[in-house]
Amino acid sequence: MVKLESLKQSFQFRKVLKEKKIHTDYFSIFAAKNFIKPKTNTNLLISFVMKKKIGNAVKRNKIRRKLKANVQKLLKKKGAISKDYTYIVFGKSNAYAQKQNVLLPLMEKSFSQLKR
Repeated sequence: MVKLESLKQSFQFRKVLKEKKIHTDYFSIFAAKNFIKPKTNTNLLISFVMKKKIGNAVKRNKIRRKLKANVQKLLKKKGAISKDYTYIVFGKSNAYAQKQNVLLPLMEKSFSQLKR
């Protein structure tokens, strides 16, 4: 099983934010080739980030949980997400009201565009 491993230090975030990016109405995904090694080979380096302007903590956490669940579903699909990259997913306030089954194909398409 693939575990999600979060980025910890600010230089890691800065490096990823300078590389490839995809924007949608519900989230933005930033990606960079792995420049640090995950703790184990099966781990995926990915962080979920929300702005404080989006609302209270309950709303931000719900958006984060939705995005995380979609990533977990995509990891079960073979080749949907490349483990050779480090990702940052920025959630947007529109994702709060949207259903997960609408977000999933959008997220899959975004990750496939980043692989190119």
